[in-house]
Amino acid sequence: MGPGLDDARTRAIAETREVAVVDFGLVPAHAVTAAEALDIIVERAARGEGGFVLTPNVDHISMSARDSSVASAYGGCFLSLADGMPLVALSRLLGLPLRHKVSGSDLFAPLVGRCARENVPVFFVGATAAACEAAARKLRRDHPALVVAGYDSSEFDLETDPAHARAVLRAARDAGARLLLVCLPPRKQFAMLSRFQEDYWPAVAVGVGSALAFYVGEVSRAPAWMSSAGLEWLYRLWREPRRLWRRYLVQPVWAVPVFARMVFERMAGRMVPRMCRM
Repeated sequence: MGPGLDDARTRAIAETREVAVVDFGLVPAHAVTAAEALDIIVERAARGEGGFVLTPNVDHISMSARDSSVASAYGGCFLSLADGMPLVALSRLLGLPLRHKVSGSDLFAPLVGRCARENVPVFFVGATAAACEAAARKLRRDHPALVVAGYDSSEFDLETDPAHARAVLRAARDAGARLLLVCLPPRKQFAMLSRFQEDYWPAVAVGVGSALAFYVGEVSRAPAWMSSAGLEWLYRLWREPRRLWRRYLVQPVWAVPVFARMVFERMAGRMVPRMCRM
């Protein structure tokens, strides 16, 4: 970590809030509304505390059951927002405090708007150059005060060429970015945000997946009613069956034991939400 990380965290203690956390196995989810999430992210970015935000869903929980690096990434994020109605539905069923789905796609536009109002420069990582340029134009039109510090759409392999990833993140930091919107596949996103925090500190990084592509219309998004009903996965499977069939039809089986254990422990009175400060 950078030398100022501990000092920044110490200075922020007096401004923290208490938030309930529901643990889906090794993956936490903070029980906050979208408005609360915006406050937490933008306030932290404005204070220059660094850190990163992830958005768990059933697929991520499945991955965490098989890959310790995924669980480790979730253990290191300062905010984890439930991006999946199955998580919210299970929490409600068990009487746990997680009540709101807050996806990266839903958060994208309001988050950028808030950054424009509070003078927090943003930087895009991972989407195509065309999507980044289109998003920058659209966002500047809707939010003239927004500072887009830049974008990087280059491809890189974190295992064989970590120096490239570090260079991208340092360039974003040096350009003055205080919020990084990272549009990468899940595993690459987890690795980049968790392993290279010192390279983008004091900026805050938010993993938003396909949010930027949705925003500019490069990728079609599910109708609002399907998203609200927890059926967005079905729409995406219909649109991209060859790429997504394994993610939605095979991999979720690894999450079943996690959910079953949550039900058993809740019925036995052993599962209670924990509290954290942020």
